[in-house]
Amino acid sequence: MVEQQVSEQTDTGMDATAAVDAPAGPLVIDDNAQTVIGRSGFRFSRKIVALSAPNSIQAESFGSLQTHLKAKHIGDGRRSLAICAATQGVGTSFVAVNLAMSFAMAGLNTMLIDANMRSPSLEDYIAPDKAPAGLRQCLGDNDVEFGDVIQADVFPNLSLIYSGGVAPNPQELLASRAMSELLDTCLRDYDVTIVDTPPGNSSADARRVAMAVRYAMLVAKKDSSYVSDVKQLADELTSDRATVIGTFLNDF
Repeated sequence: MVEQQVSEQTDTGMDATAAVDAPAGPLVIDDNAQTVIGRSGFRFSRKIVALSAPNSIQAESFGSLQTHLKAKHIGDGRRSLAICAATQGVGTSFVAVNLAMSFAMAGLNTMLIDANMRSPSLEDYIAPDKAPAGLRQCLGDNDVEFGDVIQADVFPNLSLIYSGGVAPNPQELLASRAMSELLDTCLRDYDVTIVDTPPGNSSADARRVAMAVRYAMLVAKKDSSYVSDVKQLADELTSDRATVIGTFLNDF
């Protein structure tokens, strides 16, 4: 079981970066963490602590989590992970984005999917210049191919699929054959796939994603999350035959 704790930065602004074309060489960040090497057309938030504060306790916590998962989870062939929470506001997206970035910076070809089609937030962390097509479009429109919504290498080793906006029928889309095919594609083409999900107490979306992904990590917030809520979600995911690999405690 994974048990990890991290503090989220209180800075929520998108003032961190001006993105430029990614070179073939190593990551470059200026002294003030104002410029991050990434694909042109994307801006990276300061909430991505591996970039804005690489020597911080927060960044080290994600690095430690990534190392543990790489050895104990991915190393055993389990290359997908749904990031789930029982309630809203505990930092699920914060964990998903920072964990995906940590994997990418460790050299693993990483896919990050925003499967929250009720209140998507990936764009708050990695903002595109214009709203891209995403999960909603490729699952709900037969004319939209998977390749049309994959934002490849927005950062070295990191590709994204945005939610594509709020969907009127997210449960139906997440339970579709197209979603299963998309995940199969990601598992084939990427070393690790991280999926952000909406809170479990608001819908069954997280359960559907975890059942498809097969593995889940739960996120809780210190002095806010109730043990009973987290345990209930863990029991529900287990009953859906998803493996809960552990918990991650946000302290902010």
